[in-house]
Amino acid sequence: MNFWTKVAGLILRNRYLVLIGIAIITGLLATQMKYMKFSYTEANLLPENHEANIEYNKFLEIFGEEGNLVILGIKDSTIFEPKKFNAWNNLVKEFENLEEIAFTISISDVQKLEKDTKNRRFVLEPLFEKNPTSTAEVNAIKKQLFEKLPFYDNLLYNKETGTLQTAIYIKKDIINTPSRRDFIFNNLIPIVEKFEKENNVNVRISGMPYIRTLNSQNIQDEILLFVVGALLITAIIFFFFFRSFRATFITLLVVIIGVTWAFGFIGWFRYEITVLSALIPPLIIVIGVPNAVFLINKYQQEIKKHGNQAKSLQRVISKVGNATLMTNITTASGFATFVFVKSNLLREFGILASVNIISIFILALLIIPIIYSFMPLPKKKHLNHLEKRWIESVVNWMEKTVKEQRIGIYFATVFLIIFGIIGIYQIRVSGSLIEDMPKSLEFYKDIKFFENEFGGIMPLEILIDTKKDKGVMKLSTLKKMEKINETIESFSELSKSVSITNLVKYSKQAYYKGNPKYYQLPTSQEESYIFSYTKNSNSNSSMLNSYVDSTGRYARLTTFMKDVGSDKMDVIQERLKNVIHKEFPSDKYEVSVTGKALIFIKGTNYLIKNLVFSLSLAIVLISLFMAWMFRSPQMILISLLPNMLPLLITAGLMGFFDIPIKPSTILVFSIAFGISVDDTIHFLAKYRQELIANKWRIKPSVYAALRETGVSMFYTSIVLFFGFLVFTLSSFGGTIALGGLVSVTLLLAMVSNLLLLPSLLLTFEKKIANKKVFKEPAIKIIPTEEKANKK
Repeated sequence: MNFWTKVAGLILRNRYLVLIGIAIITGLLATQMKYMKFSYTEANLLPENHEANIEYNKFLEIFGEEGNLVILGIKDSTIFEPKKFNAWNNLVKEFENLEEIAFTISISDVQKLEKDTKNRRFVLEPLFEKNPTSTAEVNAIKKQLFEKLPFYDNLLYNKETGTLQTAIYIKKDIINTPSRRDFIFNNLIPIVEKFEKENNVNVRISGMPYIRTLNSQNIQDEILLFVVGALLITAIIFFFFFRSFRATFITLLVVIIGVTWAFGFIGWFRYEITVLSALIPPLIIVIGVPNAVFLINKYQQEIKKHGNQAKSLQRVISKVGNATLMTNITTASGFATFVFVKSNLLREFGILASVNIISIFILALLIIPIIYSFMPLPKKKHLNHLEKRWIESVVNWMEKTVKEQRIGIYFATVFLIIFGIIGIYQIRVSGSLIEDMPKSLEFYKDIKFFENEFGGIMPLEILIDTKKDKGVMKLSTLKKMEKINETIESFSELSKSVSITNLVKYSKQAYYKGNPKYYQLPTSQEESYIFSYTKNSNSNSSMLNSYVDSTGRYARLTTFMKDVGSDKMDVIQERLKNVIHKEFPSDKYEVSVTGKALIFIKGTNYLIKNLVFSLSLAIVLISLFMAWMFRSPQMILISLLPNMLPLLITAGLMGFFDIPIKPSTILVFSIAFGISVDDTIHFLAKYRQELIANKWRIKPSVYAALRETGVSMFYTSIVLFFGFLVFTLSSFGGTIALGGLVSVTLLLAMVSNLLLLPSLLLTFEKKIANKKVFKEPAIKIIPTEEKANKK
């Protein structure tokens, strides 16, 4: 009596206890769902101790959170009508009074820096004190702002297009908390919508807090879409194949419990829901249904054979249990390789996916036989699908192709390998923060609007450490910083930078009675008397604090960048670093380039290296697993080629269709490889068993294995294909690409395993046909007694 027969007896004898146990565990995991929370920060793909993270954390320690800016923009000539102009300024005042807001900068806040000769200091005076009542008054304000105050250019207005911008700074301590979400949805959006309605204008909103909030809301909305979509599509296909409400209901029950467990595990492990972990519940549905296909198919085959329910249920567990365990372990190990990546985001995804894949297998193995044990025998109509003509003709076509077109199969394989290799050379890497965001939604269009008008919304920070107190305010340091400003202005992808130099230039302009041609750094002769005015002034200290720390040792230089990919960012960084090395000798200064967007780009590159490692690890692990199962080194090569080929074709397609390598699309390879190897295991296990039955004659064994496993492989591949296609309903570019690419890869893997694998076995029959090469496997995947039943 083998192990699985004992397991079958144990499950069926204690069926009430097993069901009560599952109900208790499901209930406990359901209580953990309340701990699920959505991520309020960007995904940090780099490990904590990575140099880029250390630099960024140092910046945050000195200047605090940098992604706290929400911007409002308006491009409408009617805004300069008195009524609308005053309404625009009053809009900002509404925000100023909210507790979540640190401060705002808008036209109504504009202060002119004036020279107070009597007290030898600079004083701030408002640009206008009372609301203008005529168009002439508004035009006078506009003229003064656009022509006399270059300090505010690109900060509050675009001189060329007449676009106005307002900056709202959220308090730094709430930026990564649920309060940010409440502010965006309960205050910001309703107030702006009301203003738009009243004034018949279109206001653009952007900035990292806004984008992140709308993005995470989108992820939240899509989880439900994916879960319902995956349940619906797999149920329809399942019913189409089995034509049985009973079988479809049992399968849905298993996956719904599986999804409850998946959400429960996310809460229990206290993980945040990210773009990746949001894919786990639908993934579990898609991977769980093939388990049900194999188990229910086997049960119905057994019933058709001998009509004995108890014997059939026992055989379902003892015969298919082992094969499905092996296939689930290989799928889980494909995901588990992410655990070895140093990125928390991926590690959490790997842990959740592998735990849930094994859970759904256990659930299917326990629930399906137990529920069938309470039900009457399937009727003849439920077994008709086993004799379907169309599936018979598909299997016949495969057998005929393998028999007669083997050379054609190899030619096609070589052609596809060449196609894949050419495509791989055209793949590009994307480190874009917003490329995956829903392009049809308003907030994506707003991002593009601010990129065109003000040069971007993603902050890039340069932190300058002068290594001595008050080192920033030395004229030599300011001149060096101005060189960086000039370099930044030469890039169309970066906005004009904001730093202490802008304020010093404004001071010189104020010293010369506000003449805009003096908006420049002072000369060494002017330095002492302009700076003496500055020292006596307290009026510009709040702005100073944002760009110089309290000791005067550290300065920051902020620019905003457009959504550039990794390649362009490398060029920008290289040129900036050249200027920094030239102007700031490392013995006197320490300068680092940092910021959220840069961390994301570096994270993407880091991730790609790690995912290549995790895919290689998955291939090695699964190869060792094959070698251990079949005890044959030749079988490793024969089994890997049909599974590597689809990955190569997919990579080629990515190159030809310009789908870049990014965190979302690189997962395709590990997921698809882990799942496609399942077909190979099923086929080879059956083939090995047929070899023994056919006294080591290869040909009849290959064809018998193809006929036997072809149907189940075809069913499961179709379910997986349409199941992953559900992800293409997403509005995120990365999730659409992930769904489409995995679907295509799995379909290719099915064709490859049903045509190329048998062809290879037939071609190399002399090398693998002896018992020495193909020894008794380490695990009896399919018990040998089955051959007796077949005869």
